[in-house]
Amino acid sequence: MSETHARLGERDLFEDLEARSYLAHCAVAPLSRPVRAAVERALGDYGRLGLGAVGPWVEERGRLRTRLARLIGAGRPEDVALTGGTTAGIVALAQCLPWRPGDAIVLLRGEFPTNVTPWLQAARQHGLDVRWLEAEDFRPGGPGLERLESTLREGAVRLVAVSAVQFQSGLAMPLAAMADLAHAHGALLFVDAIQAAGVTPIDVRTTGIDLLACGGHKWLGALEGAGFLYAAPQHVDTLMPNVAGWLSHEDPLGFLFGGPGLLRYDRPIRARIDFVEGGSSSSVGFAALSAAVELVEELGVEAIARHVAAFHERVAPALVALGFVDGRTPEPEGRSGILSFRPPPDLDLSAVRLGLAERGVVVTAPDGWLRIGPHWCTPLAEAELVTAAVHEVCALLRA
Repeated sequence: MSETHARLGERDLFEDLEARSYLAHCAVAPLSRPVRAAVERALGDYGRLGLGAVGPWVEERGRLRTRLARLIGAGRPEDVALTGGTTAGIVALAQCLPWRPGDAIVLLRGEFPTNVTPWLQAARQHGLDVRWLEAEDFRPGGPGLERLESTLREGAVRLVAVSAVQFQSGLAMPLAAMADLAHAHGALLFVDAIQAAGVTPIDVRTTGIDLLACGGHKWLGALEGAGFLYAAPQHVDTLMPNVAGWLSHEDPLGFLFGGPGLLRYDRPIRARIDFVEGGSSSSVGFAALSAAVELVEELGVEAIARHVAAFHERVAPALVALGFVDGRTPEPEGRSGILSFRPPPDLDLSAVRLGLAERGVVVTAPDGWLRIGPHWCTPLAEAELVTAAVHEVCALLRA
C-alpha cells in the first residue's frame, strides 16, 4: 500500500499533528500529507512556471468537479460549481434566485449563521416573508415535519433552507422527507452540507435536494476558502446571473489568446451553475480540496460513517456516567459524525474543554455543547485516552 493511502483508524498521514487525540474535524480539519503535497505541488508550479501553471491546475479543477459530483450523488460534473466555501455558495444563491415580493422562505432557529444571514439579507432586499421553525423539532418522532407542512400550507414558500447536520447537537435532518414536503407545495429545498459531506452519506438525486452548498475545511479535510455549490439542472435556467463576473461568459478567455478584435462584453453568460465562478480563485485551495476528496473516496463515506459511529460508542457511556447528557437521538437516522453532550450543571464547559486541551485532547464547545468530532483517521484506541482525560478533568473540577 502506498504511503499516501488512507486507512481507517490510522493517523500516519498526519505525522505533524500534535494533539494526542484530535476530535475537532467538525470545526477545522488538520491537513493530511497528500493534501499538503498537493498544495506544495501547486505552489511549486506557480513558482516555476507562473502563467504556465494555470492550464494544468484548471484541468485539475475539472477532476475535482467529477469527484465532488460523485461524492454527493450528482448526475454530472457540470452540475457542480467551485466556490470560496459554504457562505460564498449560499450568498450566490440568495442573490440569484428569482425572488418575488411576497415570497416566503423557511429558516430554522439553531442553525449556524452561514445558513441564515444570507437569506435574511435576501429577505430585506426583496421583501420576503421569513417563517421560522425550530431545528431540534426535527428529531425523529418530533413535531418538525408536521410544523413544516403546516407552514408550507400557508402558501408562498419559495425555499426551505436546512443544514444536513446541525452543528451543535449533531442532529442529522430528515432531508428526504423535507424535500418531499417542499416539492408538494412548490418550494425548493436548499441544504448546507458542511457538517455532513465526507462523513455522512449524501445523495442529492435520491434525496430530492434542489440546491446544496459546502465548504472543504471540515470533514472533507481541505483548506479554508474552497468549497462547492450544486444546483439540480432543472433549476439552473431559473437563476438570475446577479453574481456573474468576467469568467462567467461563454468562452471567457478567447479574447486573450485568439488575436485582435475579439474583446466583447455581450458573450452570453453560461447556462450552467458554474456561472457563479466569476473571477480568479484559489488554485491552491482547490488543489487541497481535490486531494482531500480523493482520500474520502478511497475509503468510502459509508465506511467512514461506521468507523466514526464505533468511536462514538466507545466514548459516550463514560461521559454519560459522569453526568453528561448525550445529545444523539436513539434512532440511527438522526445521528451523524458529531457526538455532542450537554454538561452536568456542576461543571463549567469552558473549563472542561481547556482541561482536555491541556491533556492533548482537542474538542470544541459551541453554544453550550461539548462536541466531539472524530474522523476516519481517528484510531478507535484513542477512545480510552479520551475517556481517561475526561475523568481526570471532571475529578479535578469537582474536587
